[in-house]
Amino acid sequence: MTIFLDGKSLTMEQVAEVAYEHRPVALTDEAKVNVQRAADAVQKLLNDGVVAYGITTGFGAFKDRVIPLDQVEKLQRNIIISHAVGVGDAFDIPTTRAIMLIRANTLARGHSGIRLSTLQTLIDMLNAGVHPVIPEKGSLGASGDLAPLAHMSLVLIGEGEAEYQGEILDGVDAMQRAGITPVILAAKEGLALTNGTSVMTALGVLETLKAEKLSKVADIAGCMSLEALHGTPTAFDPRIHALRPFPRQVECAKYLCQLLEGSQFTRKHD
Repeated sequence: MTIFLDGKSLTMEQVAEVAYEHRPVALTDEAKVNVQRAADAVQKLLNDGVVAYGITTGFGAFKDRVIPLDQVEKLQRNIIISHAVGVGDAFDIPTTRAIMLIRANTLARGHSGIRLSTLQTLIDMLNAGVHPVIPEKGSLGASGDLAPLAHMSLVLIGEGEAEYQGEILDGVDAMQRAGITPVILAAKEGLALTNGTSVMTALGVLETLKAEKLSKVADIAGCMSLEALHGTPTAFDPRIHALRPFPRQVECAKYLCQLLEGSQFTRKHD
């Protein structure tokens, strides 16, 4: 079943399904309209000769340097190339897929100015299993996952490296094998692709889901230990835990009671 992106309703469970189970992804009609509207707004700025940061100017210390219109595409390509300076081992495939998905979902909100065709190419890569090689180290944290997202974007423009069907290939070769045409970035697209926190969000989502699974396993193991010792479940009575202002404690006690319901190995409190 396809997961539709609108920038607002993606759940952690859906991220896991795309990351681990390779569920297909598509944009909602609303997202397509919003993305196109923002791209049209960027094009209007260009047509009107408006000086706009990251569109017709440089970045950071070069914010006051106006970029000629015939250099706008090169500027966006350069921001990808110049920021692809990550180091260390590459993220595993599920994490890479989560990164790509979350970046696509963010762009689907229609506030970044990216063209619909460019966003669709990123989604096509995800659906086809073209996984950019993204080094684990290099993020600026809250200032943005600039370096890792630049490595993700390299493959989008036919550069860098990618895993495809079990092989590590040059980005352009991986795209060619998958039947996907690399993108020539337009105004603001390099900035839109890299200026975000999709990497740390992906890591946070996957680790949170792992922690939730571990928590359930711990509860199950605890109940099995209680049964092995012929203990009493009286301590998990919800009336006891309702006295404390800790919702997760109440939830945990309720879950333990459910697990132990009908057990033949526990005893009532003497």
